[in-house]
Amino acid sequence: MVGRDIGTVVLPNADLKIYMNASVEERARRRWQDRQLDGHKETYEEVLAAMQSRDAKDSRRTLAPMRPAEDAIQMDTTALPPASVLLQVMALVEARNSSGNLSGERVDG
Repeated sequence: MVGRDIGTVVLPNADLKIYMNASVEERARRRWQDRQLDGHKETYEEVLAAMQSRDAKDSRRTLAPMRPAEDAIQMDTTALPPASVLLQVMALVEARNSSGNLSGERVDG
């Protein structure tokens, strides 16, 4: 399940929580590329500014601010292609199923 408050509000008792993040510049680049393929004409700078604004609002809001759950594994996907992210997530699921304890680890790409 994906969302900015899944691990802290929606499913706080989930067995495995992975908080994926990437630099705002990389996330904007990805979104801009996707939007270009869909025929949208925003510039990269417009997408970046909108994303920075949303991040600021989401991280400062009173109700369910954007933040990793205390027991989430944090994964930086800035430099990772989707296939690598999938492989790392699958490895975490496999390890969780084997050991039962992965809370608070950090995975950097």
